[in-house]
Amino acid sequence: MIETNVSRHHETFLQVIQSYYQLTKPRIIPLLLITTAGSMWVAAKGQVDPLLLLVTLTGGTLAAASAQTINCIYDRDIDYDMERTRHRPMPSGRVQPRDALIFAIALAVLSFTLLTVFANLLAACLAFSGIVFYILIYTHWLKRHTTQNIVIGGAAGAIPALVGWAAVTNTLSWPAWLIFAIVFLWTPPHFWALALMIRDDYAKVGIPMLPVIAGATATVKQIWYYTLITVVATLLLFYPLHASGIIYAAIAAGLGGLFIRKSWCLLQQPEDRTVAKDVFLYSISYMMLLCLAMVIDSLPITHHLVSTIIAQLHLFN
Repeated sequence: MIETNVSRHHETFLQVIQSYYQLTKPRIIPLLLITTAGSMWVAAKGQVDPLLLLVTLTGGTLAAASAQTINCIYDRDIDYDMERTRHRPMPSGRVQPRDALIFAIALAVLSFTLLTVFANLLAACLAFSGIVFYILIYTHWLKRHTTQNIVIGGAAGAIPALVGWAAVTNTLSWPAWLIFAIVFLWTPPHFWALALMIRDDYAKVGIPMLPVIAGATATVKQIWYYTLITVVATLLLFYPLHASGIIYAAIAAGLGGLFIRKSWCLLQQPEDRTVAKDVFLYSISYMMLLCLAMVIDSLPITHHLVSTIIAQLHLFN
C-alpha cells in the first residue's frame, strides 16, 4: 500500500512538471535560440565565449518560456474552443491562472537576472522587452483585432537576434538590426503558411488571421511578396554590410532559391493545404540552416580556407 501511494505521488509530481513544461510551448523556443546563436557568432566573428553562449541561450529560453506561459493564460478561452489546443494545461484545468502567472514572473525574473549578471544590462532589457511586446502588443492588442497581427507581432520573435548581438558586443550595430529584419520579414510567410493549414480553427474562435478574413488567394500573394523580400534581405549581410562572407552568401542564395520555388508553388495552388504545409515546414528548416550558415561562415577556419582558395586561384592566373 505504501509503495502504491509513493508511486502515485511520484506520478502526480511528474504530471505537474509536465504541465508547467507544456505551458512554455517548448517546440517554439529552439528556433528562437538558433537565431540568437547565429547573431552571436556573427557578432563575435566566430569566436564566441562558451559560457556567454550558455548564459545567453539559457536567459533567452527563460524569457521565451515566460512570454509563452502568459500567452497561455490570456488565450485560455480560445484554446478551450479549439480542438487541437483544448487539452493544453490551462483550458484543461491542470494549471490554475494564478499559479501560471507566478511561474511566468519567476521565469522572467530569472532571465533578467541571469543576463544582467553574466552578459550585460542591454541584453537583459532586450529580452524583457521581448516578453512585454509579445504579451501587450501581439497577444493583447493585435492577435484578436487585426489581420496584420503576425506582421507587427513578428518583432517579438525577432528580438532574440538583438539579444544575442548585444550579449557579445553590448551594442546594436547595423548587422544586428539586419538579422532582426530578416527574422521579422520571414515570420509572415512562415506563420501564414501555418494559418492556411488551420484557418478553420481560427475562424471558429474569431481570430482575424489573414486567411480567415482575406482568403487563401490573398494570403499566398502576401507569402510570395514577403518571401522575395526576405531572401533579398539575407543577402545584404554579405553586401553591402560585409558582416558575412561568400560561404554564407552562397548558402543563403541556395536556401532562398528553394524558398522562392516553394512559395511560387503555393501561389499556383492557394487552396492546397498540403503545399501550405510544405512551405511551413521548409520555412523552419530555412531559418535554421540560414543561421547555421552564419555560424559556419564566421569561423576563423572558414576564413582561412576561403583565403587559401583565393590565393591559389590568383597563382593560377
